[in-house]
Amino acid sequence: MIQVSHISKNFAETCAVNDVSLEVGEGNIFGLLGPNAAGKTTLIRMLCGIIRRDSGDVRINNKTIEAARHDFGYVAQHFGQYEELSVWENLKFYASMYGVNDKLQLLSLLERYQLMPFKNRRAGQLSGGYQRRLALACALAHDPAVLFLDEPTAGIDPVTRKHLWDDFYSLATEGKTLFVTTHYMEEAQRCNHLAFISHGQIVAQGSPLTIRNALGDTCVYRAEVAYLPEVHQALHDLPGMILVNQFGKELRMVVEPQLSKQILQAAISKVMNKAVELEQTQANLEDVFIALTQEENKS
Repeated sequence: MIQVSHISKNFAETCAVNDVSLEVGEGNIFGLLGPNAAGKTTLIRMLCGIIRRDSGDVRINNKTIEAARHDFGYVAQHFGQYEELSVWENLKFYASMYGVNDKLQLLSLLERYQLMPFKNRRAGQLSGGYQRRLALACALAHDPAVLFLDEPTAGIDPVTRKHLWDDFYSLATEGKTLFVTTHYMEEAQRCNHLAFISHGQIVAQGSPLTIRNALGDTCVYRAEVAYLPEVHQALHDLPGMILVNQFGKELRMVVEPQLSKQILQAAISKVMNKAVELEQTQANLEDVFIALTQEENKS
């Protein structure tokens, strides 16, 4: 449904997107995960034809971007509807841009996104969550096959985020293809396929399960240890240490195979003046993401 081949984009001296290739199948939710300034928004704006790519090729529904304008919808990272217009006026306006004048179809979108009580309210007076619902309704006004969503739940409360993701699953079940950018790890877990982007380059892609194995023959250990900066520093200084990460009272370490469990335990125990037991475990998505993007930042 979406084919991206070797696209790049430079802004003056900065390479924002560097030789990216991706493929997204019909009815899938594809997640593009990356830190701020990694190239997520630049990439999605190129796929929508908002900015021109410097090189490479994009096909949506086997068409060029220009020919596929009616085949996709786009929800920007920041609210892009007209704040001075009402909810209903905004929806009718965006629908009219694609020649859609079916009132019942538009009313059904208001119902779907719980916007009917706010039909005559100015868009600028909506809460952030309802502005995001309106943006989705406008993007779906012409019933596109593909939906591009740039950080669609940024700044949204957890309950609204869950409702929106339930709707994303429903849209995918209806056969729509969703391309979602995010920096939330929990949202990455919800996607059928993922790509990690750092400094404009794809550093890993595949299913969430495949990406969890992207660190190769590294080892992952965990321990119930409260955060102590001295422990983190001692671990960082060990040759073969890839990542030290803290989750509340859980300390996680990703290491090269030659850095043994015994050496790690000794380093932690020395700082804490007590024996500490480590457990070998599997990498999670955050382990992989931070390890890979951390390596990119060092290079």
